[in-house]
Amino acid sequence: MRNPSKFSAITFDAAAVLQQYFVGHNHTLIKTGLLFVIILTLCGGFPVNAQELITSEAPPFRPDYPETQTAQYCSPYVEIWERQFLPEGFIYGTYWASAAEPRLSTQIDNVSGDQTYVDSTMGGRLGLFRFGPHDTPEGFQFDLLGGAKLRQNWGDLDVIATDYRYDLLGTYGDGPHRYKFGFYHVSSHLGDEFLLNNVGFNRLNYYRDAFVFGYSYYAFPELRLYAETSWSFHNEISEPWEFQFGFDYGPTCPTGPQGKPFIAFNTHLREEVNFGGNVALQAGWAWKGDNLTAGTLRTGLYYYNGESPQFSFYDEHEMQIGVGLWYDY
Repeated sequence: MRNPSKFSAITFDAAAVLQQYFVGHNHTLIKTGLLFVIILTLCGGFPVNAQELITSEAPPFRPDYPETQTAQYCSPYVEIWERQFLPEGFIYGTYWASAAEPRLSTQIDNVSGDQTYVDSTMGGRLGLFRFGPHDTPEGFQFDLLGGAKLRQNWGDLDVIATDYRYDLLGTYGDGPHRYKFGFYHVSSHLGDEFLLNNVGFNRLNYYRDAFVFGYSYYAFPELRLYAETSWSFHNEISEPWEFQFGFDYGPTCPTGPQGKPFIAFNTHLREEVNFGGNVALQAGWAWKGDNLTAGTLRTGLYYYNGESPQFSFYDEHEMQIGVGLWYDY
């Protein structure tokens, strides 16, 4: 906002210059010049130079957050909160090392030194509504997520099992703090080829309808710490409580083609296996695009140890080592 006293002083300095210029010419020009200066004064004056004009019209810097935290927005300026239909980007991202959430990915795993599987996830995410700024992950947003987590054997790519999941999520961001809350459904299904090759296998009707609450904190722009709990009100095989926690370290702003390193760790605990579960670790290289809707593409090594991420085999222990390609929203 302009300072009237400052610009008034500048204006009257300009009046002195005009008076010196016009003196000696004629009184009509003097009167015209003074009238011009008075009009400028009544209008609030004028800036000293173009740079000050640009600065005065720029959105304000975020004074309430340290620079290391505002950098995660890829812009140090605050924007006006607005209602947006089909907004660009998301406020609460998926957990990179978690096997539970929808994304686009494929990984080749050697399980316990015995079997090799291709585990893939075919999923997507859509932001429906946001009340908040356009270019920063703040405000309230409602998202839809959905996907299928597929396991195939390495030899002939027969389908062994598929888990289906969808989420209805509300998300909220305020500076380095992010929250998610909502509902998800997950159910497991064995593949036709697996059932044909394993006649008499005891199929489990595993499903879970649950409320979920998650919290993430950005200790600095590249490091996210998170924890999540969910409670199921309708289930079979699955039991009510689950917990997740971990961290993601990697790029949050555009990287260009060179990319940047990443590392991610996740622990997932489930009541149906006596609050055992699994730990997972990923490390490699990541890229983030320039567009607000761009997700994060990652590739690297993968380690998983615990109960199977395929819920048709929910209580079978697996130790996986492999390589993967992941795209997270």
